[in-house]
Amino acid sequence: MTRFETERLLIAEWHTLQKEQWPSLDLAGAVQEILTPSVTACLPSSWQGKYSRERADQWIHDRDGEDATWLVVEKTAQEAVGLLILSGTDEYGHLRLGYLLKESAWGNGYASELVSGLVDWCRENRIRSLTGGVVKTNTASARVLEKCGFKPGPDNAADNEQMYSIEFV
Repeated sequence: MTRFETERLLIAEWHTLQKEQWPSLDLAGAVQEILTPSVTACLPSSWQGKYSRERADQWIHDRDGEDATWLVVEKTAQEAVGLLILSGTDEYGHLRLGYLLKESAWGNGYASELVSGLVDWCRENRIRSLTGGVVKTNTASARVLEKCGFKPGPDNAADNEQMYSIEFV
């Protein structure tokens, strides 16, 4: 299954979307709009900075070779508002989650709706656990994960990231 929906969002593997679901079909343009310096500030340094069309294309190519990347589309406006990145941590059904929302989507409840929908999708698809890391200063993302049932892991004082996980067994 390469897609799921919530009340306001369609979340689908980014190469599977059809024109009637997302009319622009401009993946590089969407990546440029989403990956602004404010959005990428807490991410690895290689993801930070301004995105040209060429850099966005390269970023897409790099993700295609590594992880499952899904586009988050607001259904009414048919506008890309974010990205969901899932990586398999092992063969036993454990996934690692990352998500990014463009700045104009912040504060609208999309993050909670996205993560809650993902939790439901994981349950339906027999995923055993889902883990996500949050930079300790990103209290909004930490609240989203906790609201969706994630529990914080042990604190590593040397690391700037707090891990959160949810088990489905």
